[in-house]
Amino acid sequence: MDYNFITYSELFFVLIHLIVSLLLSIVIFVFSYLFSVQNPETEKMSVYECGFEPYDGARKKFDVKFYVFAMLFVIFDIETMFLIPWCITISKTNFIGFWVMIDFLFELSVGFFYLWSAGGLNWD
Repeated sequence: MDYNFITYSELFFVLIHLIVSLLLSIVIFVFSYLFSVQNPETEKMSVYECGFEPYDGARKKFDVKFYVFAMLFVIFDIETMFLIPWCITISKTNFIGFWVMIDFLFELSVGFFYLWSAGGLNWD
């Protein structure tokens, strides 16, 4: 059996594409550094993390609510990513595919209501 699916001419075009993209990214990076206005200020250069004051010490106790909200966003973003194509192709979905998606939505709803009842959405 011949497992040689890719020819050298195809690899040559991939190599040309990689070289051009590398050169273009270097040119864009250098031009953006050379032609941009460099005006650093103390406020602009200060460290800022999500939801924390930029002038506090590094040893401050840290609240995980921001990360809980970030995980919730990712979970419901993934739900939307699965839900939109399913809604578009629902007329072509068979019986098993329909009920698998209903089960997926049910499990996400149970998780959401558990999170809501446990107080995970309260910002206090």
